[in-house]
Formats: sequence, structure tokens, C-alpha cells
Amino acid sequence: MDNSLARPLAVVTGASNGIGYELAKQFAQNGFDLLVTSTGPGINEAAQAFVELGVKVETVQADLATYDGVETLYNKIKATNRPLDAIAINAGVGVGGDFARETDLKDELNLINLNVVSSVHLAKRVVKDMVERGKGRILFTSSIAALMPGPFEAVYAASKAFLHSFSESLRSELKDTGVTVTALMPGPTETNFFHRAGMDDTKVGTDKKDDPAEVAKQGFEALMAGKDDIIAGSLKTKLQGAVSKVLPDTVNAEMHRKLSEPGSAQ
Repeated sequence: MDNSLARPLAVVTGASNGIGYELAKQFAQNGFDLLVTSTGPGINEAAQAFVELGVKVETVQADLATYDGVETLYNKIKATNRPLDAIAINAGVGVGGDFARETDLKDELNLINLNVVSSVHLAKRVVKDMVERGKGRILFTSSIAALMPGPFEAVYAASKAFLHSFSESLRSELKDTGVTVTALMPGPTETNFFHRAGMDDTKVGTDKKDDPAEVAKQGFEALMAGKDDIIAGSLKTKLQGAVSKVLPDTVNAEMHRKLSEPGSAQ
């Protein structure tokens, strides 16, 4: 008998690096087999690290910013012939810069497709199966950026606000089904996010950031505890998130602008 059948199964998207990689490690360290995905071939190297933690790991290389990419992942989930116990819908990207004069529309539409459309698409597929089973856990990686306007990250911040609202709404709809939904809300975290977003010359891009392993640990624990959301990371991040909830949007926007404006690292 395959011992892995006795272990729960978790899916993690965007698992080749950053918070997604650390989330996958959390699941593996806590006895979950894994199905992990990312756009590039780095997912196969990451998978080897997860295998070394003593669990079964399968990989999917797919672009979740496309409809076919999400369907490819879902088909692989179904092909395992195993119930899905947990999923971390984590894959995402940022775009930094002046919306009117600097950023590229294609980049922003790709951001919306990955951060928003693919999250809805994938959730739509897996949540039905979980509800039918009467059991499951869903983790969306949102951000403390969801709590404030994000000048010079305007589309990114809006996408994370969508995910937070979507997560809370689903959680309410599913409250009597045995399926829980949790929003993970990290602050600036030490990943390649800011470089990929073109924000190397910003204050937030150069400042000290939170440890992705700690963010993932807090997110995993919140998921397993069935919490609605968690502002994850350092005490500084938790305080920033708490303050953002009570300040007017105009004040939050100015605070964010000081961190994200191009050239603010000077």
C-alpha cells in the first residue's frame, strides 16, 4: 500500500521561490504531500527540496495568467485521484511605476490575469470539490497593500484588495460547509518581487524586509487554525497593517507613495 495515500494533499501555486516556496515547505514539514506549480522550470528544482522533507511531490509547469494554464493545473489535481485537503493560491506579480506615464498596459493586464482572474478561476474549480466532500482549506495570498491605496503600484494594490474582499466573501458563503478560507496579508518581504516589479529604486525596494519563511509559517498556522485573515511578518508589519485599517485613505495613500515612488530610495 502507498503510504502517501494516508497523507493529506496540498497544492501551492507560485511555489518555485519566495513566499510560495516557503508555504510549500510548511505543508511538507507538516506531513502534506504536494502538487506545486510555477511558470518556469525552477519548480522542478524546488520540488527536490520538498521531496527531501519526506513527502511525495508532483509538479506542474504552467502559466496561470492564461485560462489554459489554470485548466492544466486543475486537470493535474483531478488526475491525482486524491481529495484536495488544502490549496495556497499564492502566484502573483507586481508592477511598479507611474500609471499614466511609465507602466505598460500589457504588464498590468497580465497582473490582473494572474493575481485576480486566475485566483477566481482556480478557486471556482477546487471549491466545488471541497464543498462536495465537506472539507478543505483555501489560502489566498493577499497583502497589507489591500488595506490602502497604492500609488505607483495602483493595479497591484487593487488586485490585492480584490483578493482580500473575495476571500472574506467566500468565507462567509462557505461557513457551514466544512471549507475554510484564509487571506494571508504580508508586508514587504525579502523575495524577488520588487526587482521583478521594477522597484529597485524605491524606498520599499531597498528597505529591510520580512523573512518569507516567517511569513509562510504564520500564514500556514492561520490556515490550519481556520482564521479569516492574518497580517503576517514582523511586528512592524503587523503595526503598519493595524494602523492602515483606521487611517483615512488619503493619508494611507501618501504614506504608501513615500515608499513606492520611483527614485524614493535616494
